[in-house]
Amino acid sequence: MTPEDHSLAAADLLNAERTRKQIGLLTLRHPEMGMDDAYEVQNAIYRVKLAEGRKVIGWKIGLTSKAMQHALNIDIPDSGILFDNMEFETGATVPAGRFIQPRVEAEIAFVMKDAIGGADVTRAKVLQATDYVAPSIEILDTRIQRTNPETGKARTVYDTISDNAANAGIVLGAAHHAVDAFDLRWVGALTFRDGEIEETGLGAGVLNDPVESVVWLARRMAQYGQSIEPGQVILSGSFIRPVECPPGAEIHADFGSFGSVDINFA
Repeated sequence: MTPEDHSLAAADLLNAERTRKQIGLLTLRHPEMGMDDAYEVQNAIYRVKLAEGRKVIGWKIGLTSKAMQHALNIDIPDSGILFDNMEFETGATVPAGRFIQPRVEAEIAFVMKDAIGGADVTRAKVLQATDYVAPSIEILDTRIQRTNPETGKARTVYDTISDNAANAGIVLGAAHHAVDAFDLRWVGALTFRDGEIEETGLGAGVLNDPVESVVWLARRMAQYGQSIEPGQVILSGSFIRPVECPPGAEIHADFGSFGSVDINFA
């Protein structure tokens, strides 16, 4: 793909977000598309949003579980950018029509007190730089069709990365914990929709340790001259399958002694 291709794809995705109308698969439009192309599209979206006055509040990490990696035939996670207009308070209601096809995932969030970056980032450095961890819900949306209606071809990881790793919102729980207060591998969540259990999982589903997910992100960002900044939120990756959220859905993620998070959809 050319730089012009990247900019045009970004413009189409931004328009899809504004109009709530999905676009077709970028990988059908550009069969030669690769990982670098996908991140270039994501970065083009990032530049436009910054120019519009948006602020970066953090980063999300996706495809951290083996099941999702196998489903998309990829062996590494991906990442996306959290912007300030994506924040929702726990217990809030998402306005009708805000998203196209919202889904949610339960995750452990890291809130950073120090900057961290470089190819030599270690687990110990992530722990030292973390202010606290909290239960969270990530709201996913897709500005790209999940499958092409004519061919049945499913979107690939390149489509998803271009679409800001499908990120749309973040909900932090009220409970804050020191990063070493829990064995994060054993922090689990029961995720309910409309009072019925939908998904369960453990933090170990995220690269065997959610801290390692943050290590991966910091090292990946270093390749592009970026770093995680103080105060930023890192969504370390889901350990459940996405839960569909049609209008009227009420979501409750129970992390036990780690806390809980709620979000509703009008």
